[in-house]
Amino acid sequence: MEKKNLLTYEGLKKLETELHELKVIKRKEVAQKIKEAREQGDLSENAEYDAAKDEQRDIEARIEEIEKILKNAEVVVEDEVDLDKINVGCKVRILDCEFDEELEYKIVGSTEANSLQGKISNESPVGKALIGAKVGEIVKIETQAGVIEYKVLEIQRSN
Repeated sequence: MEKKNLLTYEGLKKLETELHELKVIKRKEVAQKIKEAREQGDLSENAEYDAAKDEQRDIEARIEEIEKILKNAEVVVEDEVDLDKINVGCKVRILDCEFDEELEYKIVGSTEANSLQGKISNESPVGKALIGAKVGEIVKIETQAGVIEYKVLEIQRSN
């Protein structure tokens, strides 16, 4: 059995929108590029044709990837997330005990993770360690640089 892909509602909508754009807009665009390149004659040394075919392959691979994610998607209903403990779909404010620095993360499924946007996966070392923790608890995380300690300050809905 394939693993379930945990998604927030926002993540689900984003993937559905991307899939629609790839299927409806990008496929047509690349088909047009291929048609135009074919009309130029000899395909053996046609860089535009090769580039368009590569783009087509990339688009089809991404469509397949998104469809696979959506097929096994399990949407976390953020309004029903238990705020007593950290779980997927919640926003958490933690204190880095060593640097006395507050951090804020949204815990999401691995397909939505984006550290630049403060979205960490429930499968990442930090995400895994935080899941199930309650406000006031100190969570210890083993890393290559040693043990990091975070104190859970607040758990809230992310929407």
